[in-house]
Amino acid sequence: MASNPTAAPILFDRALLRARMERARRGGPATFLLDRIREDFEDRLQAVMRNFADVADIWTPDGLLRKPLADRFQSLTRIDPDQSEALPLQPLSLDLAVSALAFQFANDLPGVLAQIRRALRPDGLLLAAMIGGDTLTELRQSFAAAEAECESGVSPRVAPFADLRDVGALLQRAGLALPVTDVDRVVVRYDSAFALMADLRRMGATNILIERRRTPTRRATMLRMAQIYGERFADADGRIRATFDVIWLTGWAPHESQQQPLKPGSAKASLEDAVKRKK
Repeated sequence: MASNPTAAPILFDRALLRARMERARRGGPATFLLDRIREDFEDRLQAVMRNFADVADIWTPDGLLRKPLADRFQSLTRIDPDQSEALPLQPLSLDLAVSALAFQFANDLPGVLAQIRRALRPDGLLLAAMIGGDTLTELRQSFAAAEAECESGVSPRVAPFADLRDVGALLQRAGLALPVTDVDRVVVRYDSAFALMADLRRMGATNILIERRRTPTRRATMLRMAQIYGERFADADGRIRATFDVIWLTGWAPHESQQQPLKPGSAKASLEDAVKRKK
């Protein structure tokens, strides 16, 4: 069978993602990012002056909506992450779609957003938070330097992350109106790189790249990575910094009540006239 040249590349092992998230849940998850997102999410949703009846929570680890906020909705469907990215959503079935800490592991994010757009009723809302931007840039740089020095080569350690402009363009591409994106940068401090990596395991966020290294990392490389991390990214007290960029996505299913951009040539006054009046 011929391959589909338009198919999205498979970057992530989603079966492994589910297994590692389950391992994190059993071992006691690290929830500081999700807790922060939950608090921010409630504030953002409270600012939306309308009611939502039917809601889907898509792939959020441990769920995003908790009581009493969940009681605001008539129905709440939670979709757990699995190997498939086909969402079990009927067209025009939702007033609100939410997600947190999940879209960064989608192999076909444009396809996922398009599915959500089809499931939203007119004037339905997508509100989601995903990891992106410069997340874990310190760890990425430290591993690259250590491997180049100790092993004469660099293997993919940290997943590639979308930036703010890319995500905004994907919202528009999916057909969502009034798209808005913004970043919440969270800097967390740790005693060592190994303490950071332990937290990543407790978040189910360790390396799930298809092209990941399959052999154990040499002890010398790990020790050198931690040393480089401390040399480059430590504060005066010796603790290291780790960056997490949380990208917020907001988009609406089109509706006639929404503000529309002016048509080209429909302005009542020209820029030239405005400049002349100021002189």
